[in-house]
Amino acid sequence: MLARPRPQSFAFACLMALTLLLGACSSTVVRESGGPVAASKPKYGATALVRRGDTLYRIATDNGIRARDLAAWNGIPAPYTIYPGQRLRLYPQAGGAVASRPATPRTSQPSARPTPQRPPTSTPAPAPVDSGVAWRWPAEGDLIGRFIAGDPTKQGIDIGGQAGAPVRAAGDGVVVYSGSGLVGYGELIIIKHNEQWLSAYGHNRNRLVNEGAVVKAGQQIAELGRSGAPREMLHFEVRHNGKPVDPLRYLPRR
Repeated sequence: MLARPRPQSFAFACLMALTLLLGACSSTVVRESGGPVAASKPKYGATALVRRGDTLYRIATDNGIRARDLAAWNGIPAPYTIYPGQRLRLYPQAGGAVASRPATPRTSQPSARPTPQRPPTSTPAPAPVDSGVAWRWPAEGDLIGRFIAGDPTKQGIDIGGQAGAPVRAAGDGVVVYSGSGLVGYGELIIIKHNEQWLSAYGHNRNRLVNEGAVVKAGQQIAELGRSGAPREMLHFEVRHNGKPVDPLRYLPRR
């Protein structure tokens, strides 16, 4: 199984810092020391809309919040990629992550009698969140790469195919990014379906839609290619509130 090329994280962060990334699909290295933010100040009920050129660090600093807290409150893993049109909470969810604080050293406890080990029980996977999107496959071809939770190099699926084959919108929406500024994705298109859901289409040979275009599910938006990839393939991601989810849990079976 062929995985998407892994960008060097340090070079990735440096390029994003120098060029503001793609100007919108931005990622940032979270640096807290020496910055102007002394402690996070949650703004309960408030949100920030990610605009072109924003980074997680900039939004956090502008709102008096530590970048690592803002990332935790919104479930954004390293390398802290955010997208235009994404809405970030400026406060933790009820029962969720709270502002970071120094760790309290543990005191040693007297050894206790070991408790009997119980066999692990399997926990059923939670049901997919209702997206309100009538998802469809973005391309024909074999599945050559799968989503792996927590792995920054496998945040979506890879679909093999022929060069020039149509890449189609997986749902109705608005194109919020069309360009090649995000390292490792090649010619990339991002569609915003609603306030919580985005989809991304990478490694295209040719992009056929510009930012601001309104697209319908099944409409051709690009030609399949190998920009930023070792072979012809489409890298497809689905994101809920900026956090990658397994597209196979939403796409229809085929």
